[in-house]
Amino acid sequence: MLTGTIIAVTSGKGGVGKSTVAANLAIALARQGKQVALIDLDIYGFSIPKILDIENRLKTINGKIIPIESHGVKVISMGFLIKNNEPVVWRGPMLGKMVEHFSKDVMWGELDYCILDMPPGTGDVALDLHHYIPESKELIVTTPHQTASFVAERAGVMAIKSKHEIVGVIENMSYFQPKDSDQKYYLFGEGGSEEVAKSLQSVVIAKLPIEEASNNRATTAIYQEGSILFDHYNQLAQVINERVHSQKG
Repeated sequence: MLTGTIIAVTSGKGGVGKSTVAANLAIALARQGKQVALIDLDIYGFSIPKILDIENRLKTINGKIIPIESHGVKVISMGFLIKNNEPVVWRGPMLGKMVEHFSKDVMWGELDYCILDMPPGTGDVALDLHHYIPESKELIVTTPHQTASFVAERAGVMAIKSKHEIVGVIENMSYFQPKDSDQKYYLFGEGGSEEVAKSLQSVVIAKLPIEEASNNRATTAIYQEGSILFDHYNQLAQVINERVHSQKG
């Protein structure tokens, strides 16, 4: 069973970096000494195994799944059950069973945080989340682009209608700032996250920049010490921890 604070990372549409945010946030919380789980609930479009570069297969004890540990985080994903990147071709009811399976049949142990990487939109998995994990809080991820923010608002409205607390709005790919320069380039426009936060009566808790790729290392979705986004995610984890505890109070 899941324990601790459960936070679903949601978005209205794909392509806004939701899974990357979920993975790096989970790792940043673990760096701060928290016991953290990361559940990939994007059953059709799972990407967490690739983001974390995990190729292990799942093991079980007495019918319970042992989660795979990576970067100090306990991880589960549909991707660990699929061979050769084959597609998942299921109808809706099967999705609910996996939400229940991943929450109840995995040996999570005592957790401080459980981060859920949700599929985009407001479909079956989002509905099943509200049924099986009603205590979940939510983070809304968008980009500055007006279209992305317009769609992201729907995910937030669904959270409110389901009586889930919204921890805040995260603006991903907010701007690009070249190295050794004070100039910021807003490649996808400005203001989208503020519009979402205002509509949902929430706040923007992070604006994550686009980081310039280095020619000296392989491109990765997990940001290491010395990178700009490493510091941004550490700060984001601290803000979320403060907001979660203030909401509990």
